[in-house]
Amino acid sequence: MTSQPLAIMIAGTHSGAGKTTATGVVLRGLIDRGLRVQSFKLGPDFIDPGYHREITGRPSINLDLWLMGSDGVRDSFRRWSAGADICVIESMGALFDGTDGTGHGSAAHVAKLLGVPVVVIIDVWGMTRTAAAILSGLRDFDSELRWAGCVVNRSGSPGHTRMIMNGLPTDLQQTVIGAIERDPGLAVPERHLGLLTVDENEATIGVRSDHQRRAAAGLDLDRLLARAAADPGDAVITTPHKPSAEHPARARLAVARDRAFCFYYEENLQMLRRTGFELVEFRPTVDHELPADVDAVYLGGGYPESFAAELAGNRSLLSELRRRAADGMPIWAECGGMMYLARSLTGFDGVRHRLAGVLPIDVIMDRDYLSIRYAELRTRSDSPLGPSSSRLWAQEFHQSRIIADDLEPNLFDGVTSSGEKFAAGYQVGKVVASYLHLHLSRTPQVADSLMAAALARR
Repeated sequence: MTSQPLAIMIAGTHSGAGKTTATGVVLRGLIDRGLRVQSFKLGPDFIDPGYHREITGRPSINLDLWLMGSDGVRDSFRRWSAGADICVIESMGALFDGTDGTGHGSAAHVAKLLGVPVVVIIDVWGMTRTAAAILSGLRDFDSELRWAGCVVNRSGSPGHTRMIMNGLPTDLQQTVIGAIERDPGLAVPERHLGLLTVDENEATIGVRSDHQRRAAAGLDLDRLLARAAADPGDAVITTPHKPSAEHPARARLAVARDRAFCFYYEENLQMLRRTGFELVEFRPTVDHELPADVDAVYLGGGYPESFAAELAGNRSLLSELRRRAADGMPIWAECGGMMYLARSLTGFDGVRHRLAGVLPIDVIMDRDYLSIRYAELRTRSDSPLGPSSSRLWAQEFHQSRIIADDLEPNLFDGVTSSGEKFAAGYQVGKVVASYLHLHLSRTPQVADSLMAAALARR
């Protein structure tokens, strides 16, 4: 028997409290100490993990109870923790907020599931002694939750921080890891549906690093490490994990990867590699053809609407995708990838762009529309994702709508987490596309099915 590496979860008093900022500061401080740091992100978010990876040099891994189940979350945490000195988990939302007003799936729920202590981030801009009431309430709300401490975020000055500290009871003062003063250089710009991706952020890595290092100087990382070192009990005591061996490369999978397409779960990519795929990246905004000798294509999500002109102008790649689809090449497209395969995409500005035309649909961006949901799916027929009635788990989050289609949704029958039934997605030959992002943690056989489809075409 062996225990996991040191671990902490960074959670917030509310959404927008500064978890992403504080996580970046903590990661930078730990990396600058020479520690091997493995980061995780709760929930289905694709953007924050990119900022984590920029700092740690390691993929950041999503942990999501709906998509993965309790066993999947534990297993993923164990596997990706191997070889790290400390694990840092960035939560989502507020500490105790779970599904439909319950605690299920909340940061606190997952922290207890993994036996990980919590560091709470509180945004103190515009308050002093009230911070004591908020932190005292959070600390005492759930006696089973391990409290590692708190970080005062967006303090206006050292004097403001002193007032916050003076208002805290002595025992709570002793848990304060430090303060991060308000610094616009730490902020990540926002856009529709979230933060600007790391690839689009105009601030350089060096500039971000400098601001993070200055902020990290205000944190007591020794205290944080000591809190993370506290006895975790039995919750994360596990047998040593032996990673599954990867198969020798048997097929080449073209993976769209650039500013327009960057939403991929690292677990999915690793599963595809272990199945025997060689992943070959290409850039739909600039590359005029697919990589040589590929057997299948994976078009992930992202922001194609922000680069619609570049994507539409790359007619040679669009033509090749149409030709490959007609020839029976397996193509798996999710959300932004599906939009790329549409006949057209109309942006927020009303400009209509002709795209691949692989799917007989037209898509429009709509600021007044938002679809965000988890779903359990069943495939309607045999496809590159598996045989008919294959069970899958997924999430979707988009601000676009299909305004015209010459094909009824024929890929999935779905049920949302709230019990709503729906049909979704399209299958045209060996092309499978939908707004839904699949997570393969519970369904590794999807990678095998995609491999079989790729090899069958040969």
